[in-house]
Amino acid sequence: MEYQIKEESNFKYIESNGPGDNILLLHGLFGALSNFHGIIKHFSSNYNVVVPILPIFEMPIREVSLEGLLNHVNAFVQFKEYKQVHVMGNSLGGHLALLYALLDPSMISSVALTGSSGLFESGMGSTFPKRGDYDYIKKKTGETFYDPNVATKELVDEVFDIVNDRNKAIRIIYTARSAIKHNLGDKLHQIKAPTLLIWGKQDIITPPFVGEKFHELIEHSSLHLMDKCGHAPMMERPEEFNKLFEDFLTENSAS
Repeated sequence: MEYQIKEESNFKYIESNGPGDNILLLHGLFGALSNFHGIIKHFSSNYNVVVPILPIFEMPIREVSLEGLLNHVNAFVQFKEYKQVHVMGNSLGGHLALLYALLDPSMISSVALTGSSGLFESGMGSTFPKRGDYDYIKKKTGETFYDPNVATKELVDEVFDIVNDRNKAIRIIYTARSAIKHNLGDKLHQIKAPTLLIWGKQDIITPPFVGEKFHELIEHSSLHLMDKCGHAPMMERPEEFNKLFEDFLTENSAS
């Protein structure tokens, strides 16, 4: 990763300091900066791309929840004194993006979601598999993508390390359960910001019908379905994803 992780006032993040609008990228339960490498590289010269690292494994266990993470994101944006942000999230990060847009609509220039939870998601279930089962984790990580080879050994190792760390595994489960409880179906009509929805046609975690339902419930939204693509289009189809996101940002940017 070409950008150094900054640590200030209990926040860890990267920031490109580009000249344009702020793009706030929110990652999911597994993976963080590596998931957004293509976006960071593509947009950093023209936008201020910011990725706060969500403290899923650091915050007090009693605060491990979607609400706790939302409070962290809100506090981070206030700390940085941004005037407005384009918020984009994948998976759980999309769920957080929606919650933040609902919490403070005045801060939101636009919303972009890809493989977002918030309506329906199918993950690893409520428990983790037996520790040490590397082949199972490799298989499950590969299922995130249409092409299992996109799941690099580095990514599989990262997920495997989380599963085999009891403290981290418990926090993942708590956060996932919190996400399931926070269904947003009755609140999405409140989102008025322009919203971009990018979904993989072969996403088995948040299948295409989830993207279609988001499109139905969010008034000013557009939906793009990518063929031969799973749960993380920005990783599996980066050029196509970036083109769609760039056109959307150009249409909805102040700069």
